[in-house]
Amino acid sequence: MKLQLHGIEKSFGALKVCRDISLGVNKGEMVCLIGASGSGKSTLLRCINLLEPIDDGKILLDGVEISDPDLDPQPIRQRIGLVFQSYNLFPHMTVLDNVMLAPRLIHKTSQAELRDQAEALFVRFGLTDRIGHFPDQLSGGQQQRVAIIRALAMKPEIMLFDEVTSALDPELVGEVLDVVRQLKSEGMTMVLATHEMGFAREAADKVCFLEKGMILEEGPPEKIFAAPREARTQEFLRRVL
Repeated sequence: MKLQLHGIEKSFGALKVCRDISLGVNKGEMVCLIGASGSGKSTLLRCINLLEPIDDGKILLDGVEISDPDLDPQPIRQRIGLVFQSYNLFPHMTVLDNVMLAPRLIHKTSQAELRDQAEALFVRFGLTDRIGHFPDQLSGGQQQRVAIIRALAMKPEIMLFDEVTSALDPELVGEVLDVVRQLKSEGMTMVLATHEMGFAREAADKVCFLEKGMILEEGPPEKIFAAPREARTQEFLRRVL
């Protein structure tokens, strides 16, 4: 599975949010998007997931253009999981029912089979004892892990993470990043917008620094963090590290 972006442009009215963004993500790679708030990271992820239509450029998945406006985006979105910084769990449903809802409606899988698959995910990510709880009975870190499980229940080929630790207390960040590390070890293809520089440095295969809607610099983490080429990248890293 390869994701390719070619010349992505996206504006909201007069505000240009993505400017000529091109990027390749190979199967099993983790790409981290870094940059100040408002640099275009979240919008780029929403464009990849087709939640936002692009104004120009192409998005290809396995060589097939998925950004064609004539295509039905729903089957494509099922292949691309997106997890937000706000967990977006339904408060009136148990976390198990939250996880089972989309596969039940979309894949028409039987309740028994779905339950087995969902329970296996809860076991895998250390939440077996929370399976019958409601979201407000869980910590923020646990809710975010459930949100990741919910995305994985759709069996996506690629996972997108939009600042998934930003809303968490510092002591809860690690447990969510551990889930991402586990997915990487299992070969999941991932693109993350993140402020967690230590994590990006340690775990990413490629880091992209975004500035004013452009990828100003990209490369392996050891190059970006140890010897950034662009003055703006250097300034950003001095401020956040």
